[in-house]
Amino acid sequence: MKVLVIGGGAREHALCRSLSLDPDVHAVHCAPGNAGIAEVATLHAVDALDGAAVAALAAETGAGLVVVGPEAPLVAGVADTVRASGVPVFGPSADAARLEGSKAFAKDVMAAADVPTARSYLCTTPGETDAALDAFGPPYVVKDDGLAAGKGVVVTEDLATAREHARTCGRVVVEEFLDGPEVSLFAVTDGEHVVPLQPAQDFKRAHDDDEGPNTGGMGAYSPLPWADAGLVEEIERTVLRPTVDELRRRGTPFSGLLYAGLALTSRGMRVIEFNARFGDPETQAVLARLKTPLGGLLLAAATGRLAELPPLHWDDGAAVTVVVAAADYPASPRTGDPVEGLDQVREQDGPTAYVLHAGTRRDADGRVVSAGGRVLSVTATGDDLATARERAYAAIGRIRLAGSHHRTDIAAAAAAG
Repeated sequence: MKVLVIGGGAREHALCRSLSLDPDVHAVHCAPGNAGIAEVATLHAVDALDGAAVAALAAETGAGLVVVGPEAPLVAGVADTVRASGVPVFGPSADAARLEGSKAFAKDVMAAADVPTARSYLCTTPGETDAALDAFGPPYVVKDDGLAAGKGVVVTEDLATAREHARTCGRVVVEEFLDGPEVSLFAVTDGEHVVPLQPAQDFKRAHDDDEGPNTGGMGAYSPLPWADAGLVEEIERTVLRPTVDELRRRGTPFSGLLYAGLALTSRGMRVIEFNARFGDPETQAVLARLKTPLGGLLLAAATGRLAELPPLHWDDGAAVTVVVAAADYPASPRTGDPVEGLDQVREQDGPTAYVLHAGTRRDADGRVVSAGGRVLSVTATGDDLATARERAYAAIGRIRLAGSHHRTDIAAAAAAG
């Protein structure tokens, strides 16, 4: 089978890497890709938001499966167009992808499915926003109703900051602050059957000790040694299956990757958000532990055959991912700086730690340079979190990128017990 992956971030690099290790996958193609993905897949130029162009590329490459990685093409209906051309697609329809594309739609689905989530108000005017902020009080949580490339959520104690974010967004969801640790859980679904993956925890704030602004994610780890043994089963029963069932009942079945971001609060589990695709950086840590071939799993979801698959097989160890961000990320990340030391990671850390590219490209001289805010991530594995963490930071220490920054506390508390 040949697989075409749409996207060009660390998530897509992780997907392409895992697919390249699947014995049933004979070739991996990626569009547009990045400097790192080029090492495991053939790159193509394409407008990822143009469904007809993606469908044509799938035909040109002879793809037996198309995996749409980012959220914007899914919300734009790219999966629908490719699916209509007769090629199996891993990714929901535009209607189902509204679960991520509109916070208000997701709240409506959760209310209908009796899925636990934060109390919230949909606000379309400054007056409505002020009333909602006053009702909940600090910390204030303000979410852009639509897609915002990981920059749509503000959590702040400052009322003026909350109001300003709402003003720049227009239509927003204001909700209560959820206390307690956060958990990310992916589930592969064919619209009827649901197969949860292993849980992970990510780190959204830019700096150590959860300081600084929200980001797209600065690191993640899996598994969660502190979590209840029945946590995944509870999330599947109370969140994932009811949501998939409700979308099917509405005539918009969700086929692809359903991501649930949850808070384990003092009042019980609550959904923070849904995504309609693999999340970054949790994908890197979770896929590092998956031993079941990825291509067959995604194809089964795309063709409605998940029920035929045996249970997933996982590595018993741990994985830790640490993100290296460009200077001034997330405000105004600097680009064009050379990334050095990648060969040293490859030569000295071998299979236990590897680099996954996010915002990179090759310049006219063939050098890998930064091309985005989150430039790359290092994923390392080990028998336990402490070992995986040690290997990840050893590899990070070999990488040189002027002005870059990374968190030094990813998985520290969990590794320390």
